Amino acid sequence: MDRIFLDTNIMIDFLGIRKPFYKAVSKILTLAAEQKIIVVLSPISFINTNYVLIRTEDNALVLDKLRKFKVICEVCETDDLIIEKSLQSGFKDFEDAVQYFSALKSKCKAIITRDSKGFLKSEIPVMSPSEFLNSLKN
Repeated sequence: MDRIFLDTNIMIDFLGIRKPFYKAVSKILTLAAEQKIIVVLSPISFINTNYVLIRTEDNALVLDKLRKFKVICEVCETDDLIIEKSLQSGFKDFEDAVQYFSALKSKCKAIITRDSKGFLKSEIPVMSPSEFLNSLKN
């Protein structure tokens, strides 16, 4: 089963029901719920998603969304080596570097994001949700 790494913005799009992004992301997460793919996220994504969503939603509701989301995904480890590699990587955005090295360590086939510019140094494919869905049709 393919392992797909979701960037934080994808998690926020889904849990925040952000249009027009929600539809494609929900299709990816349906595949995960049907156990056709494994979606992997870093702990940073949960923290950042909580931070963004509690600005506009009740804290208890956001925590409930996070709990339910956790059921259909795998949370990878972010350890000392990932932080060290990220600090030395030359990525412009430290968070993107942490996400990237987390995806590599988790043996993910692709990174799904709306910020492909943040992953220019990636050795694995970086795709938008729509690009990923289209790749499944081919």
